[in-house]
Amino acid sequence: MSYHFSRQLDTTFTDAEARVDRQLEEEGFGILTEIDVQATLKKKLDVDFTPYKILGACNPSFAYQALQVEPHIGTMLPCNVILRELSKGKVEVSAVDPLASMQAIDNPELGSIARQIRDKLKKVINAL
Repeated sequence: MSYHFSRQLDTTFTDAEARVDRQLEEEGFGILTEIDVQATLKKKLDVDFTPYKILGACNPSFAYQALQVEPHIGTMLPCNVILRELSKGKVEVSAVDPLASMQAIDNPELGSIARQIRDKLKKVINAL
C-alpha cells in the first residue's frame, strides 16, 4: 500500500498552492502549519533547493473523532500535503494516505475515520 497519492499539475507553484488551499477548504480542511522547505534549507544549510512546501491540513471534525477513540493520535496529526516543483510550470501535489499511517495503530475504530479522511483528501487531489 502506498503511503501517499499524488497528481502533477501544469501550472506555477504559486497557482498550485492557491488551488490546493481552495480545494482543502472546500473539503473542510484548514491549514494549521506551513513549512517552506526551500527557504528553511537555504537559511539553515545555505543550500539551494527546489520550491517545496509542506502544508499541515486538519479537518477539525475528523480530528475530534479520532482524538475521541485514540488520545495519542495527535502525534500523527495534521495530515500533510506537499507541493514540490518538478520543473518550471510543473508541480506535483501529494497527500498522505491516512489509512496507511493509521495501520501502525492497533485501534480498529480509527479505520472508518481514516477512510473518510482519505476519501476527502483524494477528492482534493483529484479536483486540482
